[in-house]
Amino acid sequence: MTRDPLADFPRSQAHSPPSTPPPGSARPQPRRDFLKATAVFAAALPGGLRALAPARQAPRVDGDRLNAILRAFQRFGGTGDGGTTRLAYSDEDLAGRAYARRVMEQSGLEASVDLAGNLVATRPGTDPAALPIVIGSHMDTVPTGGSYDGQIGCAGALEVALTLYHHGVELRHPLEVIIFQNEEGGKTGSRALVGRVDPRDLDIVTASGFTIRDGTARLGGDPSRLDDARREPGSMAGFFELHIEQGGLLEAEGTEIGVVEGIVGIRRWNVTVRGAQNHAGTTPMPQRRDALVAAADFVRAANDVATTMEGRQVATVGRIEAVPGAPNVVPGEVRATLEIRDLEMAKIERVFGEIEARARAIGQARDVTIEFAHFYESLAAPTDPRFRDIVEASAAELGYSHVRMPSGAGHDAQSMAELGPVGMIFVPSRDGISHSPREYTAPEDITRGTNVLLRAVLALDGEG
Repeated sequence: MTRDPLADFPRSQAHSPPSTPPPGSARPQPRRDFLKATAVFAAALPGGLRALAPARQAPRVDGDRLNAILRAFQRFGGTGDGGTTRLAYSDEDLAGRAYARRVMEQSGLEASVDLAGNLVATRPGTDPAALPIVIGSHMDTVPTGGSYDGQIGCAGALEVALTLYHHGVELRHPLEVIIFQNEEGGKTGSRALVGRVDPRDLDIVTASGFTIRDGTARLGGDPSRLDDARREPGSMAGFFELHIEQGGLLEAEGTEIGVVEGIVGIRRWNVTVRGAQNHAGTTPMPQRRDALVAAADFVRAANDVATTMEGRQVATVGRIEAVPGAPNVVPGEVRATLEIRDLEMAKIERVFGEIEARARAIGQARDVTIEFAHFYESLAAPTDPRFRDIVEASAAELGYSHVRMPSGAGHDAQSMAELGPVGMIFVPSRDGISHSPREYTAPEDITRGTNVLLRAVLALDGEG
């Protein structure tokens, strides 16, 4: 069992957020309180923390502390080869979230688990009428995954809270840090906040062996009350998510910060090709209705359509199965999938329409049928133009090179965009690798991205 790094310390020190002084009492000393509150936290991290810098008017994050938090995450499911397996709802997931909760409470935040199973921590603002600024990401990973996907967004959000607390910076808006549940298994936590979890989804068995229903309850949520977890559109001032790029553009161009223009929409179909099963030795080639040959034509057609149409759309046939799958049988049926992604849902429909037309022609030429059954949709989420400007200006003020770019992967920000404006900050991924133990982002890149996140929060808070 993974050991809780704060288990040896008294609950009063390790768990309790700083108390609020009674009216009329002396104002708390943020630096003194921070040093006392984080003494336990510092001892719990590998190598401790370096000496804290004096408060400044325009604070920057503590890169050593930030990356120590990230290394501490790896203690919960680290695979020994640089990767992490922390599947949603697993023991490692519960232990990692418990650790993150303790860090939240050492950051002046009040932490709890919402009905959807998300770990949520809040800090009040000075304006009771102001809507919250929300930051965060996810901690769960794919099997034998990396140690950065989602996790730098969580560590970065925690470091922003620590930095604000340490420097005594009071925001006008409330600050909310969210660690979303089961992002890798379908963005369950963030989708629940916008009412997009189908009741049938709760019976899906995840990679950890738990159903989403049982896993949500295991995290402390209430799957029977997901409707009550839903938030209203317009209920937040905005959401920022820091994330690794999961691609190679930033590294290839030597650029430090990606200003995300939007998160692609995704649509998926089950594809069934039906021909005629027959004996492979006695059926002449001209008489065959080979479903697999037709499926091969279909795979090429999908690739050709996505490649030749103008734009950044992508189309993928990611799974294919021949039936009956014997070496001496002409396949009578093929089951496959088709996925199309683009920043515009209308463009996805145009790409699909062209692929579908090509499939009809293949069916006629090969004397087979090709059927499509739609089974998944994730709506495209353009980032807010004002938030792009904020992220871009924050990077420029810090002297970081930056470029505007799309996100080809789905993120929790995609769901949060239904509640209010969102912005995303990308940092480079070495060799463009993700979902692998070889996934890596340099500590200095993580620090830069978190500094941009901090500046973006301060900029949004200062807009009035």
